[in-house]
Amino acid sequence: MNRDAPRIAFVVYDRMTVLDFIGIYDPLTRLKSMGFLPALTWDVCAMQPVARDDRGLSLNATRFNEPLGGYHILVVPGGFGARTLKDDPRFVTWLKTAAPADLKVSVCTGALLLGAAGFLRDKRATTHPAEYDALRPYCAEVVEKRIVDAGNVITAGGVTSAIDVGLYVVERLAGPDVRHKIARQMDYPYALPPDSVVTPRP
Repeated sequence: MNRDAPRIAFVVYDRMTVLDFIGIYDPLTRLKSMGFLPALTWDVCAMQPVARDDRGLSLNATRFNEPLGGYHILVVPGGFGARTLKDDPRFVTWLKTAAPADLKVSVCTGALLLGAAGFLRDKRATTHPAEYDALRPYCAEVVEKRIVDAGNVITAGGVTSAIDVGLYVVERLAGPDVRHKIARQMDYPYALPPDSVVTPRP
């Protein structure tokens, strides 16, 4: 990964949960807006020009129906739409074009989409607690934690974990001091307890 100028693909789709997206989008894009990684770039990627969340909010894609192979980081939110898209061959084939990405991150049931694309094979992962059973066929082990870091794949739990995993990825990209500064700018006081994150086995 080019850590000085990483490229992020934020995937959106119909019937997603918008906080899954915004919760991680906000801290990651502050790496640029606050001057820590000024060369950071990102796109909002979809299979159609406009995606609508599960309550009708519209999100305009900056790139649609284009391969995802040119990005360093893939971010996939969850939502009710993920439960059907995981069985949609066209969507899964599109998501698979992100295979070259150095880091793949999901929030909530976005893990089902990473799993359907084969990105969780032989890895530990997590998702919304109500969907642990749905995740099991796709990964080596479902871990009932808020964040599971499997090296080149990071999965997070339910909707509010989007902010936590966003700050977690900030730290992976720019270090703990930057993570603290961005959290403080966001007025986000919550700090993850040490046992809420599972990291790669040595």
